[in-house]
Formats: sequence, C-alpha cells, structure tokens
Amino acid sequence: MEVGSMWMVLLAILVGLVSVKWVLERVNWWLYESQLGDKQYSLPPGDLGWPFIGNMWSFLRAFKSDDPDSFIRSFVSRFGHIGIYKAFMFGNPSVIVTMPETCKRVLNDDDAFKPGWPTATVELIGKKSFIGISYEEHKRLRRLTAAPVNGHEALSLYIQYIEENVISALEKWSNMGDIEFLTELRRLTFRIIMYIFLSSESEEEMEALEREYTTLNYGVRAMAINIPGFAYYKALKARKNLVAVFQSIVNKRRKQKKMNNSTKKKDMLDALIDVKDEKGETLDDEEIIDIMLMYLNAGHESSGHTIMWATIFLQRHPEFLEKAKAEQERIIKKRPPTQNGLSLKDIREMDYLSKVIDETLRLVSFSLMVFREAITDVNISGYTIPKGWKVLTWFRSVHLDPEIYTNPKEFNPSRWDDYAAKAGTFLPFGAGSRLCPGNDLAKLEIAIFLHHFLLNYQLERLNPESKIRYLPHSRPADNCLARIKKQPVSLPKEEKWNI
Repeated sequence: MEVGSMWMVLLAILVGLVSVKWVLERVNWWLYESQLGDKQYSLPPGDLGWPFIGNMWSFLRAFKSDDPDSFIRSFVSRFGHIGIYKAFMFGNPSVIVTMPETCKRVLNDDDAFKPGWPTATVELIGKKSFIGISYEEHKRLRRLTAAPVNGHEALSLYIQYIEENVISALEKWSNMGDIEFLTELRRLTFRIIMYIFLSSESEEEMEALEREYTTLNYGVRAMAINIPGFAYYKALKARKNLVAVFQSIVNKRRKQKKMNNSTKKKDMLDALIDVKDEKGETLDDEEIIDIMLMYLNAGHESSGHTIMWATIFLQRHPEFLEKAKAEQERIIKKRPPTQNGLSLKDIREMDYLSKVIDETLRLVSFSLMVFREAITDVNISGYTIPKGWKVLTWFRSVHLDPEIYTNPKEFNPSRWDDYAAKAGTFLPFGAGSRLCPGNDLAKLEIAIFLHHFLLNYQLERLNPESKIRYLPHSRPADNCLARIKKQPVSLPKEEKWNI
C-alpha cells in the first residue's frame, strides 16, 4: 500500500510539472498572439518561449558557447530555411529576419518601420541619440552632424592626427613586451575619437571615460535586470557617470563661448553647440550629450575590434598579408618626394586593403543585429508582422550564408575581386536612412593603422587558440595577448579559423 501511494504521489507530481510546463509555454501566446485575432494565423513560424524570458536563455547560451550560430540554426531546423521567425527577444514579441531581401525591406522602409531598440539599450545609449529619436528628428540631426564626421574636408583634416597617433602607438607597443592588443587598440581609437569630438588629449580623462564605456557596453546586450551585480545595473551607473562628465564639459564650453575667450580649433562639440536648423533652433544639452555619448562609443569600439581582427586574419594568411603589404609599398613609391604622410588620395588607392577591411567586417559582423519596430501591420514574404512588434535584422546570418558567400567562414579578401555585393547582402554599417553616420571615419582609421602595421610590424600572439567570446562583441578571451615586433619574423602556417 505504501509503495502504491508513493507511485501515486510521483505520478501526481509528474502530471503537475507537465501541466505547469504546458501553461508556461502558452503564457506568451495568450499575452501577445491570442490578442491578434485572425492575424495570429499569418504570423511567421517560431515560438515565443516562456514568460518574460522568452528566447533569451537560448540566445545567451548560444552566444556564450563556441557555436553562436546554433541559436538561429535551431529555428531553421524546426521551422525551415524561410528567413523569418517569430520569437520573444529582449522583453518584446519579435520577428527575426535573416535573409537579404527581408533585411533590405525592413531597413529601407521608413514608412513601415521605426527604430525598435530595447528600452534598456535606449536608456543606456540615450533617448535623444540616433537610436532613440523619430525619423524626422534623425534626418535633422544627421544632416547637421554628417559633414564634421564624414565630409571630405573633415576626413582630410583627421588623417594627420590619426597617422601621428598610430605611428607613436606602434612604436610604443613594440617596446612594451606582452600587451593586450585589443585593449591597446581601443585606447588608441578612443584617443582619436576624443580628439575629433572634444579636442581632448588628457590621458587621465580618456582612461576614466574608456573604462566607463567598457562597463556600458556589457550592459547593452544584457537582460535589463536592474539589480546589483548584474551587467545592466553596472551599465546604468556607468551611463550616469558619463553623462555627469559630458555635462561638465558642455557647461564649460558654453561658458567659454559666452565669454568668447576660446582660442582652440573648432571640434565636434563646438559644432553641436553652434549648429542651428532652418528654424534657427539649437540643440539642448540632453541632445548634445546623448549624441556625444553615442558617437564616442561607436567611434572607438567598432574601429578597435575591426583593426584587431584584420591584423589577426592577415597574420594567419601569409599570402593575403604579402599582397596587402605589396600594395602599401607601391603607394609609398608613387608618393611625391615632397609629400609627408598619407593623403586621402593615397587611401582611396588602397584597393586591396579595402577588400581586406570589407572581408573582416563581413566575417566578424561587429553589429550582429539591428532593431526596428513595425509602425503598422506589415506583410513580408506572405507573413504578417503586427504593429508594435520588434523586428531584428540578423546581419550575422546574412554575412555567413553559404548561398551568398562561398565558404563563408573563411577569410578571403579576394572574394571581393570583381564582385559587387547585391543590396542587403553586405550590411556591416546597416542600410537605409539610418546607415551608420561614422562609417567612412571608421574605415579611414582602420586603413591608416593597417598601412603602417603592414609596412613595419608583425603580430605574435601568445595564445593563438584563445577561446572566442561573442558578447558584447566577438573577441579573444585574452583580448589578443600578443607582442608587436618590428623585425620580420617567419609567418605562421595558415590555420583553420572559425568565428
């Protein structure tokens, strides 16, 4: 009798667990899908996961493993290779799109889609930054700020400063012994962006701000858990500290302008304070600070990581390295004897190096996705994306699609020879009206660094098999612990490399 009772208890517990699981798996359906009426039957295939958590555990588990692409692959294996799936991501019912045509449609249709970044991301980067404002406001701010960042005149002015700092940094690193290559690159690119935007060269100020940005970035892709110990909680504190610093700088700059006693050159902060739209209206402090916070973050993270990966890839592939180096030597030989340093014309003649940079951007996919939100019900590929749902354009899937790029996980700059990427197949800086406004500046920094590195230096990694971490951005776990060597060394044999 006791044995029978025990089995009855166990059976009751099992039935209870199955029932709870059945209920939990349907909570999100009841909250978000059942409310749509007949439209729920035209949603893309997929699942919304468990309440609140949704698909985030499987996303984080995949991107903390050695196989980040297993996350999307799980949708493909269950629902087919259709390129559009429903999910529950970052606290919202969402649709993930993974093919060029759908990404292109979402990124270019400003009448149907607006920015849809998670609330947590907007809180960290800024409600008045480019990711948090309306289409009309974005057009206005982009128009007002584009020339100082990407204009021909601006790029020409930045070359000398970038080049001087690259030369100085490489010389310094070659005498330091073991360094974290990525850490040093991020400091270098942060120094450059600080000078361009704030005319600041204070080592103490730069180091303090760069540390806060590192903490901020860990929270941008984390779950919005505002409890001590969690990444988002730490990131909010970092943002508060950054805002306080930028507010102090803005106050000081406004005071100088009012007293008309500033003799330094005009920088991006001056431009933001002075700029007026067609109605004569200026930007308020919150707008200026959020724009600055966003630009300084994006302006050093993407460049630093891309430079690191391009250098690693070239060292692992001697034939590509030699080809890129030969091109730089030809550019030096063609230069007039009176010319000191690189010119914009030189950089625009770096045809093969441009392919190296594009191949690195494709393979690494620094921004693995961009967020949009449906303004109205939208039909794509026969499926309905309901009004208010988020849309995640999954760039990593596009860049690593074997139907678009042969052997997509291989680094091969020559794949770009006589190859013009079709719309939607190459999206390192996004697309459409919200294309990254600093893309030309980023490529300029990368090209100048690689020019000097290829001509004079060699990278010797100390842990070439270091585990790769994929969040918040792909990087070696040891931040590329290495030595920078001036003297030529024998190149390592080409190794298999997946990212």
